[in-house]
Parts: sequence; structure tokens; C-alpha cells
Amino acid sequence: MSEINENGMTLNYEVSGKGPITLVFVHGSYIDQTYWKKQVSDFKDHYQVITLDLPGHGKSRQNRKDWEIQRFADDLIFLIKKLELRNVILIGHSIAGNICLMAAVKYPDPIVGLIGIDTFKNAGIPITAEFKQQTEGIKKGLLSDFADTNEKYARTALLTPSTPNHLVKKVIKDYRNAYPPMGIQTTAEFFEIDKMEKELLPRLSLKLYLINVNYIPTNEAALMQLKGKDYQLNILNGTSHFPMLEHPDELNIALQLDISRIENDIQSTPGTAKG
Repeated sequence: MSEINENGMTLNYEVSGKGPITLVFVHGSYIDQTYWKKQVSDFKDHYQVITLDLPGHGKSRQNRKDWEIQRFADDLIFLIKKLELRNVILIGHSIAGNICLMAAVKYPDPIVGLIGIDTFKNAGIPITAEFKQQTEGIKKGLLSDFADTNEKYARTALLTPSTPNHLVKKVIKDYRNAYPPMGIQTTAEFFEIDKMEKELLPRLSLKLYLINVNYIPTNEAALMQLKGKDYQLNILNGTSHFPMLEHPDELNIALQLDISRIENDIQSTPGTAKG
């Protein structure tokens, strides 16, 4: 693995393989780049594959006071610029779908594709009054007992009774051991992420590709409201928010389909390639 420094912040990342297209895999909250192990091994023979630990996660440092979600997007842009990447397909899981959206709108030049994994399931829709009460309880719980509150949230919203036990143990361990200052701020902001989605999804010049798991349905009407027909949704069977762990082969098949579609768009549209 390698590191780059940005104003005292260290980003840990890994580059595997070579190819004209670069796949940048961005993990979600409280986990790290090791979740992409099967994706790296399957795609590195034909693409340059980059994974990273977002600040406050994995082996990247935690020495930051401001944990706004936009800062993670700026970290991603910094990495793309520092490595001088071109023809980039951003692949973001969960909150990283939002992070990749922010990055693609703010710095579109090298980005040729955006694929979200189990994200934008209720795009641009504010949480209900009933769920608002729950989120307020979660935010208070994170302040008083971060580890237990995170575990309860993961078990309730991200895992199900049918989720394989080894996967549950891994996710719960990572959620309990997450960095509290980062988690408290990003979770509170994520509960109001609909505002950002409503603003930025219509501004995304790229087609949005989504691979979502059916343990929680995706609101296609909301997607259509913000992206019209300029999106592609692929539904996977699964019992959790983590298809890269639960069904990696099925996820990789779906990813290859979307990557191939993006490559075909590049070839059929003059001037699309960012070389």
C-alpha cells in the first residue's frame, strides 16, 4: 500500500493492475478498502484498480476536526489529481455513492463513469417524521454510547436475521470500532443527505449506474424525478447492505456489465475519453 499527504492528512491507497480505464473503489462509512478484495482480484487483469481508506477509516489518519462529507469528496479529488488519473470510473458503496457524486460534479474532467452500490435508494426524499424521531435517538446515542448505538443501527438498517453470521460479525466489529468524532458528524449529516442529492443528481452530466440489493427496495420514482431516464438500475438478491462480502461474484458480474456499458459509451461518443 501507498500513502499521500494532504495538509497533514495521510491517505492510504493501493494501485493494482494496468489498463486504459481506472476503476476507483470507494468504501462506505466505518469500513475500509479491504472490503473490495474480491473486486480488486477480479478486475486488476484488465483495468487499473485503485482502492483507498477514507480519512478516519482503515489505515488513513484521523487527525482532522472537520468531518463534513464534502471533505471526503475533496480527498477523493486530491487523490485523482495527485495520481494524474484519467478515464476514471468512480465506484462508491453506500455513503460513498454520495461522495463520488460530489466529486464527479465538482471535478468532472477525468471522470467517465459513476457506479453506485446499494445507494440512492430514496434519492432526494427527506426522511419521514417517524424516522426523524429515530434518527434523533441515534444521534443522541452516538454521543453517549457510540459503539452500542452503531451496532444497533447496523443490525437494524444494514443487516437482517438472514445475513450470514460471519458477515454480521465482521460488520459489527468494524462499526463498533469506528472513530467516534468522524462517525458522529458524518452520520448526522447523512440523515439529511437528501438535500445534496436533490441538488447534485440533476447536475451530474454522466449516466448514473446503480447496483442495489433487494433487502430494502429502491424508490425508482425518486430516481426518475432527479435523473429522468439517465440512469441504469440493477437489482441483486441479498440480505444485507454489503454485496461485496455476501455475493461478490454476482456483484462483479453486475459491475462488469456496467463498466462495459460505460466503455461502449466512450467508444461511441467522440471526445468522451479523458486521455
